[in-house]
Amino acid sequence: MQIKKWLAAGALVAGAAVGAVVVLGSGTSQAPQSTFVLLDGSQQTTADLKGKVALVNFWATSCTTCVAEMPEIVATYDKYKGQGFETLAVAMSYDPPSYVVNFAETRKLPFKVAIDNTGAVAKAWGDVKLTPTTYIVNKRGEIVKSYIGAPDFEELHKLIERLLAEA
Repeated sequence: MQIKKWLAAGALVAGAAVGAVVVLGSGTSQAPQSTFVLLDGSQQTTADLKGKVALVNFWATSCTTCVAEMPEIVATYDKYKGQGFETLAVAMSYDPPSYVVNFAETRKLPFKVAIDNTGAVAKAWGDVKLTPTTYIVNKRGEIVKSYIGAPDFEELHKLIERLLAEA
């Protein structure tokens, strides 16, 4: 029985590692109250996202799928930023801060980047362990969709447009 659990866990990790999308849930739940420490030392909270549609992406510089999807996340941000859309990239606690800063600067990431030094933010958001894990939050602060692995960006854009159109 124990071997089956390990095999199932290994299969999930392998699937996420190659960018397979696993939708964690389609119901809504309130986004956890969190404080994000940004690269410039300032802070942003979950409450600051209210009234906006937000993409919260947990990632790491050592994650090949994360690095590969980042240009699409930048393009998504650029496409919707003027319409009340926010992107927050949260680097995992095991990612060396100097690597995160270097990545954000060399790739000129246009959105807010946070470092989860203690792991408390990842824990609050469902004990995130696999990267990339992405949450889509509506204007009411509810998580409406979650992904492990790179999302289908065409489908994601349709969801963002629908959420931006909501009152």
